Amino acid sequence: MLIDTLGPVLVANRGEIARRIIRTVKRLGLRAIAVHSEADADLPFVREADEAVLIGPANPQLSYLDAGKVLEAARATGARAIHPGYGFLAENAAFARAVIDAGMVWIGPAPEAIDQMGDKINARNLMEDAGVPVATGTREPVTDLELALRAAARIGYPVMVKTAGGGGGIGMSVAHDDEGLAKAFEQAARAAARFAAGDVLDGPAILLERYIERARHVEVQILGRPDGTVVALGERDCSVQRRHQKVVEESPSPGITPELRERMLAAAVRAGEAVGYLGAGTVECLVDADRQDFVFLEMNTRLQVEHPVTELVTGLDLVELQLRVAAGESPEVKPESRGHAIEFRVYAEDPKRFFPGPGKISTWREPVGEGVRVDSGYEEGNTVTPFYDPLMAKLCVFGASRVEALRAGREAVAGFVVEGPKNNLPFCAELLDDAEFVSGDYDTGLVGRMRA
Repeated sequence: MLIDTLGPVLVANRGEIARRIIRTVKRLGLRAIAVHSEADADLPFVREADEAVLIGPANPQLSYLDAGKVLEAARATGARAIHPGYGFLAENAAFARAVIDAGMVWIGPAPEAIDQMGDKINARNLMEDAGVPVATGTREPVTDLELALRAAARIGYPVMVKTAGGGGGIGMSVAHDDEGLAKAFEQAARAAARFAAGDVLDGPAILLERYIERARHVEVQILGRPDGTVVALGERDCSVQRRHQKVVEESPSPGITPELRERMLAAAVRAGEAVGYLGAGTVECLVDADRQDFVFLEMNTRLQVEHPVTELVTGLDLVELQLRVAAGESPEVKPESRGHAIEFRVYAEDPKRFFPGPGKISTWREPVGEGVRVDSGYEEGNTVTPFYDPLMAKLCVFGASRVEALRAGREAVAGFVVEGPKNNLPFCAELLDDAEFVSGDYDTGLVGRMRA
């Protein structure tokens, strides 16, 4: 099979996602190579790889984000392909090009697609031109407050203010009036400068869009194949968020109708076709308060953190599909959903204010049972350091219905024991008893209301 030509595969990431990718790589009979920092030397993904290479100190700029060191490790170990996971270098088009130029296989979309979708303004314009619904907003970068005020007057308050580049909700805020816009613009400008989202010499590149109140955040998983076809593999609801960052996801979304679902899936396919998308990607959307319509938010050109919920309801292995597509195969997939899945991100953080709470893990007991899946990056005795994202594990549950998935979630959360670092399992338990969440009729403001 073509996939046999891929190995060895170097996984340019860490923690739970590196461990998860390594599992599939090895299941397919390929050698898995890990790279790691000094701080991560004792983590499970390092031990479980067929080979592991130390690439630098704890500081990610000197290890996981150092493209040169990653490529050097790939050459030294004879890697034929590189899987970037998510975060770090996963959506770095220059790194993708360097991998390809080095004669290795990049397990991801073409660098051109990464570039096109990495700029939110460019992505928004491409989607609008392809017939994908978008919110009223700016087609050109807003580089100063005067331009922002004029744009807001045209769009109408409230407006969402965000950087053209970057992800994870960083630099995003809502403005309800001119005074709020001034504050939001300043915040976004600082984020743009910090993450080089625009040419800061000419002013930051900021995007303004009409803010959709009481929206649901729903995303569609797509797979682009070498034969040029794009298929939608269902949707995930990611509306449970704190600080514009996801914390719980589920599939299928309990907040959209079958008719709206079909329109979203069709739009996601058009989005993928518009950029000649290859591999696994996600088209993120906002659904309006009436649950009658949606608009494009952004496209993530990589594997998502929350991909396990799609795997649980479809029976597919998305990492395997990524590998097969990268090897030149056009795998047949039947996007049929069954049952209901929920993912809880288990973070080393204060469950009330959600501030990071690193520390050494003195007790780690994962729940077991039918329909329970835990993708973890740590085990007892490991230390969650302050150098990286505080995600420790993803606790996923599956049931024949949402009611059964919620029941399984309560049992699994209660059975997951983590002592040492602070963790948000108490929040997950609180959420599972929240009437709004249990009803399925919630939106992105849910956590804010729980903490009001």
